[in-house]
Amino acid sequence: MAQAAEIDIASVTKRYGPEAVAVDSVSLKIKAGSYCCLLGPSGCGKTSTLRMIAGHESISSGDIRIGDVVVTDLPPARRPTSMMFQSYALFPHLDLVDNVAFSLKVKGVPKAERRAKALEMLTLMGLEPYAERRPAQLSGGQQQRVALARALITNPQALLLDEPLSALDPFLKVRMRQELKRLQRDLGITFVHVTHSQEEAMALADLVVVMSDGRIEQAAPPREIFRRPATAFVARFMGDHNVLSGRVAAIDDDGATLALPDGVSFRTPKDPRLTLGEPAEIAIRRDRIAIGEATAPGFGVTGLVKNIEYRGGSMKVTLDAPGVEEFTVYADEDVFDGKPHAVGDAVPLAWALADVHVLAPPTH
Repeated sequence: MAQAAEIDIASVTKRYGPEAVAVDSVSLKIKAGSYCCLLGPSGCGKTSTLRMIAGHESISSGDIRIGDVVVTDLPPARRPTSMMFQSYALFPHLDLVDNVAFSLKVKGVPKAERRAKALEMLTLMGLEPYAERRPAQLSGGQQQRVALARALITNPQALLLDEPLSALDPFLKVRMRQELKRLQRDLGITFVHVTHSQEEAMALADLVVVMSDGRIEQAAPPREIFRRPATAFVARFMGDHNVLSGRVAAIDDDGATLALPDGVSFRTPKDPRLTLGEPAEIAIRRDRIAIGEATAPGFGVTGLVKNIEYRGGSMKVTLDAPGVEEFTVYADEDVFDGKPHAVGDAVPLAWALADVHVLAPPTH
């Protein structure tokens, strides 16, 4: 297998015509041998970024380096990458060996050599017993393994995956996540994986890159993304924080006071980015909020219960609260059962200063 390559994306922009900007001056370094997930909603620029790394999309400005080579103007065949597309695009009339060996056939590799290499890749995927079958005779997970084997047979320095799990059912997705992580660890090459699933990115990646409107909102390990989202977009998109927006009303030795438009205010930790009178946003993790406990001034609010959902081990309680469009709490199941609440109840919510996270200042 080829040596893993670092990928360096330097101020890359992709425009479609004078107005439409799909990727807006993105810069990113992906370490050699790491598993990187590009994460974000539809239209955020993640697939365009992946396709520019592969060479399937031209770059409007900026450069991409893979290993020691600037590949900006190189065609896909001359890049040390291989791409697995969202649709596996297997040839229905060929058996698995010939499907996997196809790229070697195009390169003129002798039949015996390419078939031996294809069998080696199928063995790596646990598919050797099915070598003579056609794709239609396989399950979705097996078809995905064939597509992976075909992508890896050229010994790429980086494997690029465009939503590879999107066509699988939920149970198979979990199994294939484990397979992808094992494969990346065993091969040691760089994986770049596009997904819109937060759970998928958190489970797989060493580096999660959250994108929005063609830009990178945050690039960090999954635990940092979860615990310390950089922006309000990341906090909301990851779905585990409540975001409060207001203006800085006071700054003192212990922190600051954030005033919301409806008159309520909350305390924040010290942060050099907070400026008196300027807009600011804070995030509070949903699982760090106590429901039904006395609220200290600046460290809680009273909310009206709108909805209650059972999540397995915890309850998701959605409330209307002053200063927030919608406030959500993840309450431990046993704690909630000890003091249950119903839709329509007014309940106090409380949190600690240590669980308040100051976000990057809003740009609007």
